[in-house]
Amino acid sequence: MLQKIDILNFTTVKGRYIDQISLVYEVFGQPLYDAPIVLVNHALTGNSSVCGENGWWNGLIGKGKCIDTDRYTILSFNIPGNGYDEIEENLFEEYRVFKARDIATIFSEGLHLLGINELHAVIGGSVGGGIAWELAVLKPKMIRNLIPVAADWKSTDWLKGNCLVQEQILLNSSNPVHDARLHAMLMYRSPQSFKQKFDRSYNDDKDMFNVESWLIHHGERLDKRFSLAAYKTLNHVLGTIDITEGRGGFEDAVRDVESDIHIISVDSDIFFTEEEDKATFAALKKIKNNVTHGSIHSAHGHDAFLIEFEQLTALLKDVF
Repeated sequence: MLQKIDILNFTTVKGRYIDQISLVYEVFGQPLYDAPIVLVNHALTGNSSVCGENGWWNGLIGKGKCIDTDRYTILSFNIPGNGYDEIEENLFEEYRVFKARDIATIFSEGLHLLGINELHAVIGGSVGGGIAWELAVLKPKMIRNLIPVAADWKSTDWLKGNCLVQEQILLNSSNPVHDARLHAMLMYRSPQSFKQKFDRSYNDDKDMFNVESWLIHHGERLDKRFSLAAYKTLNHVLGTIDITEGRGGFEDAVRDVESDIHIISVDSDIFFTEEEDKATFAALKKIKNNVTHGSIHSAHGHDAFLIEFEQLTALLKDVF
């Protein structure tokens, strides 16, 4: 069930004042305050329905799963402007209003208003993992386990470049959400994944390759459930992850973070690459002992964090 907190008198990193922000969320598993709390941050086209009937992370979260709803309270906020509450006035036509740090600050305020001072874990995939990094730096003593999955503490030049291409498609295409999704799916998967899945095969009608019909199908699906304003907002947030902005270097930003940090990469990810995560891990190891790095081995690229649940569970079993 969707619930709502009103965040009042909020000022963004850029100095934009917003008198009210609706922060919509869901709770699964044990009631709030009755069990350790796990905050789950969704990815770009995701939402707060992380488990249950329509849960997009059911392979990881649920009764008897890695993040067991019999043992934990699962809390998930919707990134403001993602449109999941289906209230048009809560969308942001001025889509550049928020940076990733603003989203983390809004989540932090939501936790405060809910009376939550401690989290067993914060886990997020993709942009959700970047927001988890931002939250850990904002609240260095709150999170026991920080788990960025297929994510990093920064948006690289490669990621920013792809966000720019997405933005231009969204601004200029006559079918923007559909067409931007086609391009995005190329980044979320990998050449190996496409070869394994399609191998240059035709569809049943023999009028196009299966890869083409698959991409068009994904474009049509997203176009039916995701608004243009939401896509613009979330794409912009994705390109703004940077825990070091205004804080000096990386070591300066993370030095006070007390969380055990568990970085999980995908070895075929071309969006948030394993190479960047290894560099982050190496930098952390210079100043902290409570850091681990594990990799999902998969041909499926970035989206493997939504596919390879057995590997993800094995990597996280000691945390949960």
